[in-house]
Formats: sequence, C-alpha cells, structure tokens
Amino acid sequence: MNSTPHPDKDFWEIAGAVITISDTRTIETDHSGQIIQQLLLDSGYQVAAYQIVKDEPEQIITQLIQLSGRDDLDVLIFNGGTGIAPRDTTYDAIATRLEKTLPGFGELFRWLSYQEIGSRAIASRAIAGVYHQKLIFSLPGSSNAVRLAMSQLILPELSHLIKQLQGKS
Repeated sequence: MNSTPHPDKDFWEIAGAVITISDTRTIETDHSGQIIQQLLLDSGYQVAAYQIVKDEPEQIITQLIQLSGRDDLDVLIFNGGTGIAPRDTTYDAIATRLEKTLPGFGELFRWLSYQEIGSRAIASRAIAGVYHQKLIFSLPGSSNAVRLAMSQLILPELSHLIKQLQGKS
C-alpha cells in the first residue's frame, strides 16, 4: 500500500501560528515550539505568530479566539497540555470549541506514537479540527511527539486540508 498522499498541484502561501502551552517554558527552552516553527519554515510555510501561554483554559481559549480572527493565519498549532495530568487543560479548552473535528488525526497520531513509545500512547489527547475557518492542531508537548506529528501527519496534508477548508479542491 502506498502511504504517500497524492501531490497537491498548486501551492500558495500558508501562514501558521505556533502556540506552546506551558507553565514553565520560555522562548529559550521551548524546543517543541522551535521544532514546529522550523519544520513549517523548512516546508515553505510562514510562521506569522508564536506565543507561550500558561496552561489555563481561559488563556488557551483567548488565544484560540484571537488568533482565529486573524486574516493572515491559516493554521494554529498548539503543543503541550494534552495529557491527563491535572494541569493538562489544552484538550478540554480546544475540543469544546471545534466546529468540525478530524478524528483521524488523533487516531493516526496515537497509532504512530504507539509504534515509538508503546502503550503510553493511550495518554495522548492530540486533536485536530476547524474553528472559524482555521485549521487547528493540538499536539503533546514533547519534542519527539511534535516531530512525529509534523513530519508524518501535518506537513504532508497541510496544503490539501487548507485547500479543502477554503473550498479550493
């Protein structure tokens, strides 16, 4: 079975926002946020916003709403806060706001994670969907998880998903 998606014929500029959810990370220590930004740039996309937000539902929702209102953004990629620890609130904040979900993203991410980390993958609450015509991804905060999600799932499909969302495919 060929796991490579069909190529998208037209490429246009896509701009993303990277939002790291953490009570402790700084710009200097946010390796996962840096990885997401670099992978987007290496793929020819723009990074139009980058923020670190405390793992507080109200702050996460505020960022989701504010960034979704920006015309220069196509995709918001959150990382961190997707586990089940008491301070992990990203999933809960984002999942209730999504207008459409992409269940396959979380399912495939956990399947790929299982191949790398085994049964601990069940604790991931990675999710994707649409909010106010923006593509939303919420990833775990580990660098390995971010690299996996970006390289295996998000980047191969980003252009195609944005085109679908905008009614161009």
